[in-house]
Amino acid sequence: MNNSDIIRTIRYIFNFKDPKMVEIFKAGGLEVKREQVANWLKREDEPFYEAIIDKDLAIFLNGFIIEKRGKKEGEEPKPEKTLTNNIIFRKLRIALNLKEDDVLEILSSVGMHISPHELSAFFRNPSQAQYRPCKDQILRNFLRGLQKRYRTED
Repeated sequence: MNNSDIIRTIRYIFNFKDPKMVEIFKAGGLEVKREQVANWLKREDEPFYEAIIDKDLAIFLNGFIIEKRGKKEGEEPKPEKTLTNNIIFRKLRIALNLKEDDVLEILSSVGMHISPHELSAFFRNPSQAQYRPCKDQILRNFLRGLQKRYRTED
């Protein structure tokens, strides 16, 4: 999945308006203008579309964690320069305070059934033998499941 799809999906699921998106970026440590956010949210074929880089998406996800869970004591987390699906998955799980059973239930709600062992492999340190990269299909289905669980119709 590309970063623009991910940020658009999160915005849609939680029904964030532009000012809220700006606020979340600010909570993560990046001052942005509404126009910048609007350009990141555009589709690739629209005028003024701008792809969001990994570091800026990491800042947004850090801000999303703060938005959902509150500010943590101590030093602010540094945004990753390079994101993987595993990191994105982990940050969403942290932000929404989801336990293993919650994640498995969310995935099952969209017809994706994985074992607890498969799930834990996504959240391991990449240097561990049991680590497994999270494929786009898993992340896409997780976001679809989040949409089913959290999207409130207007």
